[in-house]
Amino acid sequence: MNNRSTTIPIRFVSGLLDCLGLHLDRGLAQVARAGIAPALLTEENGRVTVQQFGAFYRLLAAEIDDETPALFSRPLRGGTLKFLCLGLLNASNLRVALHRFGGFFRIILDDLRFETSERNGVLRIALVEYRDLGPQRVLKLELMLMLVQGVASWLIERRIEFSSIELAYPKPAHAAEYGHMYAGPTRFDQAVTALHIERHYLTTPIRQDKAALSTFLSNAPTDWIYVSINARPTTHRVRDYLEAHLDRALTVDQVARALHTSSRTLARRLAAEGSNFQAVKDTLRRDVAIARLARSREPVSVIGEALGFEDPTAFNRAFKHWTGNTPSAYRRPGSPN
Repeated sequence: MNNRSTTIPIRFVSGLLDCLGLHLDRGLAQVARAGIAPALLTEENGRVTVQQFGAFYRLLAAEIDDETPALFSRPLRGGTLKFLCLGLLNASNLRVALHRFGGFFRIILDDLRFETSERNGVLRIALVEYRDLGPQRVLKLELMLMLVQGVASWLIERRIEFSSIELAYPKPAHAAEYGHMYAGPTRFDQAVTALHIERHYLTTPIRQDKAALSTFLSNAPTDWIYVSINARPTTHRVRDYLEAHLDRALTVDQVARALHTSSRTLARRLAAEGSNFQAVKDTLRRDVAIARLARSREPVSVIGEALGFEDPTAFNRAFKHWTGNTPSAYRRPGSPN
C-alpha cells in the first residue's frame, strides 16, 4: 500500500501544535509551508497525507531545534537521530542494536525510557514513563512507538511485524487508524506501553550503512508510518487493484474476478478483516483526492473525474461525506478550486 496515497487524522498535526506553548506561532507558520490548509486544524474530521505530516514534523523540528518537537522536558537537538543511528549501524544484529537504542535514550531523555527485556526469544521494548507526559500523552507514545518501528525496520531493510503491541491507555476514538501506524495486534488498557519482537527478526544482521542514513533521515518521520500488508492482506490487495484502475467505476464482481476469486469469498475475507468493498473503495478515493488536492494545482473537477466521478457535484457530495468538508478546504494556500 502506497504511503503517498495514505492519510492520517489532522490530530497528529494539531496535537504537535498543542505541545508548543510559547512556540505556537512558529509552529503555525510551518503548517502552510508543509502544504496543509490552516483551516483544517479546526476540523474534527480533517485529514492530511503522510507526506504532509512528515514535512510538517521536519519543518517544526528544524524551526525549534528539537527532533522530538516540544514533546518532552528536554529538547533533542538537531543531529540527535543521526548520532543514534550511527551508533546502531555497526551492531552485529537487530537485538544488539535495540539494546543500544534503549541505552542511548536513557542518557538523553528524562521523561521516557525504552527498557528492553527478553523471554523465550521474544524481545520486549517497554516505553516506561518517568514523568507525566501531559495532555498529549497518547500522541507522544504513538510517535515514540513509530520511532522504534521505523528505525528497527530500516536497520534490517524489512518491515517488522510485531507479535503484539501493548498500549497503556484506553482505546481511543481514532484506534481504527492504527492499521496505518503499526504492524501487529494491539491491546489497550495495559499496564505499560510495549512492543514485542520475535527471535527471527532479532538475529537479522544490520543491512544499512552510512551512505543510506541521509535518505532515511531526510524522510523521517514519513517512513516510520506504514501499513502492515500481512495484517489485512485482502484489504490491501483490493485497495491496490482499485488504485491501479482509479478512473473505472469497478464493482465488487469485477474486482473479485480480477483477483481470481468469487465476490462472496472476497466479501467474506474483507469482513474478516473488519472491512467491506465499498469502505475500501471510499477510503482509497478519499485519500487519493486529499493527496492530489494537497500537492497539485489540478481543478477539483479534473480530480473528481480521475476518481471515476463524471459529475463534479457528485464528487463534491461524496468528498463531503468522507471528510465532513468540501474539496476546496483541502487546497494548498493559493491553489485554484
